[in-house]
Amino acid sequence: MWTPERHDKIISLLNERQRLTTDAFAIELGVSKETVRRDLIELEAHGKLSRVHGGAIPCAQNSESLAEASYQDRLRLHQPEKRAMARAAASLIRPGSTCFIDAGSTTHALALSLFHSGRDLRVITNSIEIARTLSACSEIQTHLLGGELQAEVPATSGEFTVSEIARFYADFALISPTALNPESGAQDYAWHEAHVARAMLSRARTCIMLADANKLGIDSRMQICPSTAIDVLVTDERADPAMLERLRNAGVKQTICAPA
Repeated sequence: MWTPERHDKIISLLNERQRLTTDAFAIELGVSKETVRRDLIELEAHGKLSRVHGGAIPCAQNSESLAEASYQDRLRLHQPEKRAMARAAASLIRPGSTCFIDAGSTTHALALSLFHSGRDLRVITNSIEIARTLSACSEIQTHLLGGELQAEVPATSGEFTVSEIARFYADFALISPTALNPESGAQDYAWHEAHVARAMLSRARTCIMLADANKLGIDSRMQICPSTAIDVLVTDERADPAMLERLRNAGVKQTICAPA
């Protein structure tokens, strides 16, 4: 049974029985308890369930953390704002630059903007969609990072991805977080996505965060970096000026509001 099939079965069993032990999952799925534990960790990271001692229960509805919508849903949300942010971020990238770009719906919009710019660039990404988009542009040298392929988002992650990032130095890291709070900094919902983003930032001279107005002032689960590590925040014109001022006071060096 493939990983996505197991995940679907786990959610189906939880919806039916409300609580199962790790042993019960292993028997139902015909896999080892170690495999079940890895599946439960990944599903919890994506907000699909809550782990408890010895097993799991359906995801709590009153979670304090921001549960992220599916990747396909995110692609459809706030498209004009994402295109505006993408144009603004792309304008900051000088020809000849090397860029890390992480996986996300906003950074995919950025990739489309870079593609149409026809700029001479080197892009290193863990996103399959971004790599596919940019590989069609002869002016952009594209490197897709290896690693474990995720079911929810078409991207690679894991220790192999992080170790491969360490082989490069980049002028820019362009990251799209789940949330950005002045006190808590940039955050992600999934630990493996946050791990990749942190690795990219550690090997880049300039950090550019792309976060639409809906992501500002809220918290998610895993910190990517503190506000002081953000060189440029690119957001959209709906952003609250008071929130932007709080972010600058917290250490964000520059904020750009892109008009749609």
